[in-house]
Amino acid sequence: MSAWSVNLPVVGKIRFRPEQFAYYGALLTLGVLEVVEWPVTLVVATGHYLATRHHADDTADNFLAGLGEAMQEA
Repeated sequence: MSAWSVNLPVVGKIRFRPEQFAYYGALLTLGVLEVVEWPVTLVVATGHYLATRHHADDTADNFLAGLGEAMQEA
């Protein structure tokens, strides 16, 4: 599955998966409708982004480590 990226002026390039659009869209909607205040919306979105990036990095590292071990055994 490919990741999409958005270039933000202050932050830089941010990569995310297409299925995360619904989550971020819902957060954006809650922020625009002022159901949730903007600072809370930004903190939640940032936390979610960092958690998913951290999880994706761990998964990739574990996969590569397992692949390296399997190649050494073969």
